[in-house]
Amino acid sequence: MKTYRSKIDWWLILLILGIFGYPIVEGVLTKQYGLSITMISILFFMFWMFSKIKYIIEGTMLKVWWIKIDIHSIKRIYKTNNPLSSPALSLDRIAIVYNTYDEVLISPKLKKEFVDDLLKINPTIQIDL
Repeated sequence: MKTYRSKIDWWLILLILGIFGYPIVEGVLTKQYGLSITMISILFFMFWMFSKIKYIIEGTMLKVWWIKIDIHSIKRIYKTNNPLSSPALSLDRIAIVYNTYDEVLISPKLKKEFVDDLLKINPTIQIDL
């Protein structure tokens, strides 16, 4: 079993801190501590969820959160900056096309090593990076 963590864009962290930081400070300054506590709780929950985004290669299966992909069903891997919602914390992404019409966008921190590990299991994957 090999685990890869998601790459995290610095601007994403700043954006989230900015969005939640303002209500936290505003809540403290106006003595609305419930607002601050709620925003801090949401912020901690989000960062906890971010820490759980990982990609696991176990045998011939790739696990991306709750999705299980048979590595032998992967047809193509290509580079993308598609901003669609996905288990990726960076816009430096790769798309994994599997089965007939399925696709998942991910952003492994060690992209080349990740792809090489997939190729060891299924050398027929078309790579366009």
